[in-house]
Amino acid sequence: MEFNLPVTAAALLAIVGVGTAALIGMGFMATNTVLMMVTPSMLAFGLVALFLGIKHGEYRATR
Repeated sequence: MEFNLPVTAAALLAIVGVGTAALIGMGFMATNTVLMMVTPSMLAFGLVALFLGIKHGEYRATR
């Protein structure tokens, strides 16, 4: 599987979407809290982790 920008973005959005749906479905947190605080935090952390993972992969590939 070739990971290009559209595939990577779709995978990240799918993971965040499943996490958001699970948190809303479990119902132990208010939906407003999940959508306004948790989901943006998941997206931000996912983007940071993705960036660091890409940079680490580039570093490992050149060594």
